Amino acid sequence: MEQRYLNKKPSKKICSVSTQHYAFAVNAFVNVISRLDNDEYEFTLRETRTYEIIEDVKTFRSELGILYLSGFNEKVITKLLKENHLTFTPLFTADPHIFISTAHPLAEKAFITLDDLEDYPCLAFEQGEFNSFYFSEEILSTAPHKKIIHVSDRATLFNLLIGLNGYTICTGVLNSNLNGDNIISVPLKTEEKINVGYIRHEQAFFSSFAIAYIDELLKEIGIRKVESGIYGVCCAD
Repeated sequence: MEQRYLNKKPSKKICSVSTQHYAFAVNAFVNVISRLDNDEYEFTLRETRTYEIIEDVKTFRSELGILYLSGFNEKVITKLLKENHLTFTPLFTADPHIFISTAHPLAEKAFITLDDLEDYPCLAFEQGEFNSFYFSEEILSTAPHKKIIHVSDRATLFNLLIGLNGYTICTGVLNSNLNGDNIISVPLKTEEKINVGYIRHEQAFFSSFAIAYIDELLKEIGIRKVESGIYGVCCAD
């Protein structure tokens, strides 16, 4: 009303999001900001460790956090969320894929098995002092690996994918603007599923930016639904 009748400028928009290392989460963030009609804003996007995402939302440092549940980690993560008065809302469920370079010896395969990957370096995001298998950003974290490299950011991971013929296990959702054209996703033969969603504090109310961000996440997922192997989209809110 002040903007309409008193000609006051729009209030400064502030929002923070914490997420596991997902390119679609970054792209959705970019898309929302690019459409803003505000002279002033202050946003934070934290690509960080699983435990820190939970802590950020618990302490209201972030309005929402993006992470995944699987058959392996669901019981532990759900218990932790409940203890901290956080709720999980699913966004989509994906069949696991492998990110590899276009020059990788397995790049032409229709699907890949864990046995196929035995001699190649596995790349995983390090989780700091909370380095439990349950906090891993990659499913099948208890599977044995002859070679494993822990990294802290996506840029390093993708450089190692290309330079060392490494691989990482993921949702399969790629964005060429962020990942480049040298990375592809190939289906991984496994019965596991990846249920990606957002967490929020049960006492928190979303800002208009957070609502727009969730909507943009769903658009990002929908655009890539066929090519990424996503077989279901759940809109709980």
